[in-house]
Amino acid sequence: MGKIVKFLLLYFGIVPLIFSFFAFAIMTVFDNTLLAALPGLIVAGCLTGFLVSRKHLKQENLKDYIVLVLIPLAYTAFLWALFMLITKGFYGADAWLFYSIFHLVYAPNYFIAMLMGEGRLFLGAPIAYELSFIFGAALAIIKERKLPDFNKKRFLSVIMIFMLAIGTGAAVQWHRSKTVLPSYGFEYGGGYSSTDLYPYDVNNPDNILPKLKTASTFTIKNQSEMPILDGAEAAFPVYSAFANAAYENIEKVYQEYGEVVTFTNTIYAYERLLQGDVDIYFGAEPSKEQQQMAKEAGKELVMTPIGKEAFVFFVNPDNKVDSLAVSEIKGIYTGKIKNWSKLGGEDEKIIAFQRPKNSGSQTLLEKIMGGTPIMKPLKEDVPEGMGGIIEQVADYRNYDNSIGFSFRFYATGMKANTDIKLLAINGIEPNPENIASGKYPFTASLYAITVKDNKKMQSIQPFLEWMQGPQGQEIVEEIGYIKLTKN
Repeated sequence: MGKIVKFLLLYFGIVPLIFSFFAFAIMTVFDNTLLAALPGLIVAGCLTGFLVSRKHLKQENLKDYIVLVLIPLAYTAFLWALFMLITKGFYGADAWLFYSIFHLVYAPNYFIAMLMGEGRLFLGAPIAYELSFIFGAALAIIKERKLPDFNKKRFLSVIMIFMLAIGTGAAVQWHRSKTVLPSYGFEYGGGYSSTDLYPYDVNNPDNILPKLKTASTFTIKNQSEMPILDGAEAAFPVYSAFANAAYENIEKVYQEYGEVVTFTNTIYAYERLLQGDVDIYFGAEPSKEQQQMAKEAGKELVMTPIGKEAFVFFVNPDNKVDSLAVSEIKGIYTGKIKNWSKLGGEDEKIIAFQRPKNSGSQTLLEKIMGGTPIMKPLKEDVPEGMGGIIEQVADYRNYDNSIGFSFRFYATGMKANTDIKLLAINGIEPNPENIASGKYPFTASLYAITVKDNKKMQSIQPFLEWMQGPQGQEIVEEIGYIKLTKN
């Protein structure tokens, strides 16, 4: 028994631990964590397995040697499967810290895995060494032309444990793949935006913001009186154009005082509005949670409509479905309608994407659904830089059988995508005429939202009136939204 323990501690403890530290050093230099970690462990496993096995085959000092070298592999697979079940396959869970404690030999690799969001190393690092050790042992057996005696029942038992464990972990991963999608993250706006907003930035000398045909009838000259603007991603071009037209010498203001036109997206912009860091928020109506947040903060929101927009649903162009009824939309997002064949399409499962809670588009979906519960959204694992992995609502993927939603301007203007097809609702297309008349069922207002009793109200109020006037509406229409209809 003592020889077996010594063998396992030395060749499946101390040796891989040493090479784990080597891998750790390499991993801190190279960007690809997985590729940096595994080659050293594979080479170490092969060499160690070959040399140790040749020595054993000559001395025959360990019984059931073949079964013995398989035990660490089975242990790794069992431990991984157990923690896959505990965490439901989410490598960002805190429980993987305990996995690392039970597999302390590979702690240096796991430290980087947790730090860099490379969860595959939890299984990959030990499996790489242990399988390579077995491969090296097999080479030694072939070279020596000598197969050691072993207990076939024990051998099959260990193999069975390994296969069941790997199968269990893989099943968890497969199930997760049906509801959790790989992320591609946000590249722009400090991580807040999936779209490059720089073309609409007032500080960009080559911006594509619309220019008024005549001089602006409203201007703000003093920087201290300029309302700080923030809002939804889809509204950024509008409020950026407003500031570009009405704020005098805005480039100089940026250089001397900093940003007055900011972007932190819907969720954070609302918080900034209530905290007093922002004077006007631009976007769709607030969610119930955001309204409650304002109430708890003792703030009264003032909502000024500045344009019209359509809330649209879209699919892949190859999808045969061109129109959905409101009741069918509700059926999809409650999870009652799960296959496109029920709607006149192909026999394929519907992949229904959603948006994060409290985002403008998700708030409108909730409004459409009324009191009907919405099914749980698809999720994705997202590398969080030096903070590991987080799980968030999955962004839209244009699969053949997927459906998503957004605002018409965002889907066809800011982030124009020729590979999606906008759906008619109740047979009514989301075109400008139907939006302006209100005929399209999901017509929404674009708002400039302020907090009552703001200290800058002296400049905010005439600014809002200007937005609703001829020049403001000219900008709204030039950007791609639908201007307000006259009563």
